[in-house]
This record gives sequence, C-alpha cells and structure tokens, in this order.
Amino acid sequence: MDYIPPLRLMEEIETSSKKKAGLSIRSMLLTGFLSGALLAYATAYAFKASDGLSEGMASLVAGTVFPVGFAMIVLLGLELATGNFAILPVGIARGKATYSEMLRNWCWVYLGNFLGCIFFGFLFSIMLTEAFFQPSGTLGAKIIAVAQSKTLVYEHAGVNGWLTAFVKGILCNWMVALGTVLGLSSVSTIGKIVAIWLPISMFFALALEHSIVNMFVIPTAIFLGADITVSQWIIWSQIPVTLGNIVGGAFFAGLLLHYANKPSLAL
Repeated sequence: MDYIPPLRLMEEIETSSKKKAGLSIRSMLLTGFLSGALLAYATAYAFKASDGLSEGMASLVAGTVFPVGFAMIVLLGLELATGNFAILPVGIARGKATYSEMLRNWCWVYLGNFLGCIFFGFLFSIMLTEAFFQPSGTLGAKIIAVAQSKTLVYEHAGVNGWLTAFVKGILCNWMVALGTVLGLSSVSTIGKIVAIWLPISMFFALALEHSIVNMFVIPTAIFLGADITVSQWIIWSQIPVTLGNIVGGAFFAGLLLHYANKPSLAL
C-alpha cells in the first residue's frame, strides 16, 4: 500500500526519531552538510527562476521550484535541523529518545547545515562575481535585497521586528516540518515528492523565515558586499528565526500530531 495512514505514520516517526537519536557525530555533520548545500542550491534556483517577474508571479514560481531541494534531502535520507525539530520531540514523547539525544542531534545537524550553506554560498559568490572581480549582477542584487529584508528591516523595527522574525519562524517550520513528516507518509518516490511539495511550496511562496535558508542567503549577501554585520545577522535573524522554527516544528508539526494520534485516543 502506497499511502500510510496517520497511526502508522506516527510509528514511522517513532522509528525515525530512534534512528536520529543514535546517529554518530560524523554522520550528523556529513548529512547535515549535504542538506545545507542542497537547500542553498534550491534557494538560489528559486531566486533565479523568479527573477524579473511581478511580485505575485515571482512568489508562485519560487514556491513551485524551491521544494526540489527539500525533496532530494528527504529521498536521500539526509539530516535537516528544522525537520528534526519535529521528529525528536515526538520520539521523546513516545519513549524512543531522550532530551540529551535530542539536543545532541539538533546541535550537530544544525552545525552541519550551517557549514553546507556557507560552503555553497562562498562558491556561489565566486561564480556570480568571477572570483570577486565583477559585480554580482541582478541575482546578486536580489540576494542582497532579500538578506536586508531579513535583518536590517527587523532591526529598524526593534522589538517588534524581532517578534515578527520569531513568529514568521513559527509559521515557516509548521509547514517545513510537516514536509518532513509527510515524506514518511508514502512508500513510493512519486508519493513522497508530491506529499513534500504541498507544505514546502507554501512556506517559500509566503516568504516565511527558515533558519537554514537564512544561513545561505545572509552570509552570501555579506560575501557579495551587503552592508550587514555578523551581529545583525545573528541577533535580528538567526536567533529569533531558529527559536521560532523550534516552536513551530516541535509543537505544531510534531507534538500536536502525536497527541492527536495517540493509540489510546483512537476511535
């Protein structure tokens, strides 16, 4: 049977959480690195595909093409911190993982994702500028503009901007983590891709805040000469967005499904 019903899906999440809790540091770093690089590829691809279009059409096109990166991550069984923000809390609730194992996974995978994004972003900056010899062109300008909207705009708004980034992080990972969960809802490649596409396209088209995507966009903009400091990136984007991603993934995409599908509550 291709489709996996909700109760069986939660069993798949249990199994996944147990596997993730037992990964070696080497495995988490390498698979996290690959995930970060693939997500950075997909972000650059979405920006390029939507370049020059009207705002509404650009959002639609970017949202349509961006999930290719996420689909590759899920099909290859790689590690993405934002998906693990949902999977590991379910594992704890179902006795398949401990808090220390969850934090261990989150930290090492997050670092691996960061390294993958930075690595690709630096190479991409070299490509756009002919090794920093030429201007970065329209695609570079778009990356810089997006990065500024994710940092300087929030800084200008102060506390309200920080809260906005946090809430957009919650809304983002509600969908992104559901993409990870739905990737377990089918046993066929096509079924997995279609299921993944639904929530991932929504988050990107709505320009919500994803901590791993931002690890590519903002450092790459800095490489390209954007007037953004590392402290502005960390304080006004990376911290609030990551915290929001944790809340959105753990509570709305993970634990909410766990409590809605506990065997004792099944009709």
